Amino acid sequence: MYKDKKVIVVMPAYNAAQTLRKTYDEVMDQGIVDLIIVVDDGSIDETATIAKTLPNTKVYKHKKNRGYGANQKSCYQLSLEEDGDIIIMVHPDYQYTPRLIPAMASMIGSGLYHCVLGSRILGGYALKGGMPIWKYIANRILTFIENILLGAKLSEYHTGYRAFSQELLQKLPLKTNSDNFVFDNQMIAQIIWFGHMVAEISCPTKYFTEASSINLSRSIKYGFGCLHTALAFRLAKMKLITSHLFPNQK
Repeated sequence: MYKDKKVIVVMPAYNAAQTLRKTYDEVMDQGIVDLIIVVDDGSIDETATIAKTLPNTKVYKHKKNRGYGANQKSCYQLSLEEDGDIIIMVHPDYQYTPRLIPAMASMIGSGLYHCVLGSRILGGYALKGGMPIWKYIANRILTFIENILLGAKLSEYHTGYRAFSQELLQKLPLKTNSDNFVFDNQMIAQIIWFGHMVAEISCPTKYFTEASSINLSRSIKYGFGCLHTALAFRLAKMKLITSHLFPNQK
């Protein structure tokens, strides 16, 4: 609990058997997490088996791999069904440190923000932390363009470390989003569309063999998906198009 608010950590998992328990231990060490929800997206390793042995954890398994976006849709739906007040997504590959959970929860629980992102760019240590140079350059270019089209000033849009309020998750039309990696980007654009301020907190960068990552071809596809989302946002804002991602606000 954080100030009588139920804190749920969701973990979209895929072949995370080697790092799941380590991530879990550090999450629970923070002392405020009431429940962990692991959604296994059709892993071919022991991810689900290990998850079922962890206390205070509920496990849901997709029968086949449906994609990162579909995994998150299940995560957030299940967290709302469990009546979570503060929902934090932590990747079970241990790329993002769970030690930031209390800080992120406090920013949501204070009522100041409905969304907090753990930014790998703030602080200027992304490259020193092991982010590949090509990913760093792509991140900076995409973020620059997205800030212009979305009218925001975020340090990055591409982190997978995020915290949300229950109120925000209930409002967003997440079912309309992609089932693939661009889901992340569409979600942030929708949050900005609905007029919510997005907070950021500096997050150490860790890249290692077991950490999940998309390859170059998928990264290129993701990049174009991000640009398409940002452009659709701007055109919808100018009332030049209608988009299922950005419904008319009443």
